[in-house]
Formats: sequence, structure tokens, C-alpha cells
Amino acid sequence: MALAVAMSTATMMAKDIKTVIFTTEPQMHCENCEMKIKKNVRFAKGVKLIATSIPDQTVTITYDADKTSPEQLVAAFKKIGYEVRQVAKGEKVPINKGEKCPNM
Repeated sequence: MALAVAMSTATMMAKDIKTVIFTTEPQMHCENCEMKIKKNVRFAKGVKLIATSIPDQTVTITYDADKTSPEQLVAAFKKIGYEVRQVAKGEKVPINKGEKCPNM
């Protein structure tokens, strides 16, 4: 009986964890770009994990969908000077070689 109650409670407390992949404008060029994003966006409500990739030009965010949404994450990026768009699974983001790093 206690096991059934514990399992029921665990199910009710289960979170709706989702992952979204963004690319940024301006693009990420260096470790300073990555750190600016990680240090600021991590404070957005519901963010669980942030992974950045300069070679792929992606920011992968795992978040609690009960506390935030992709639209709210976009707003968090805007606060630190980045425009973002969602990247489709398997999409290759072209690198803008002519762009200068704004964080150097």
C-alpha cells in the first residue's frame, strides 16, 4: 500500500522536461560568447541545463515546461543582446565568417 502511494506521489510530481535548440544572432565566436549566454540564460525560470557548441552554432537548453517556454527563453536571450531562432533536428547552421565577435 505504501509503495502504491509513493509511486502515485512520484507520478504527480513528475516534471514536463523538454529540450529546445537555438542558434544565435550574432553568432557565437569564442568562449566569451558561450559564457555570456550560459551565465545569463541559466537564471531564466525553469532552465535545467545549457549546452553551447561554437562549431555547430547551437545552444541546447533543457527546461521545465511547467515553468517556462521557448518564447520566454527567447526573451531571456534578447535581454543579453542576442536574437535567436529554433533549429530543426539535424539542421546545419551556416557560419557567418564575416561577422565580428561582439564579446571581445
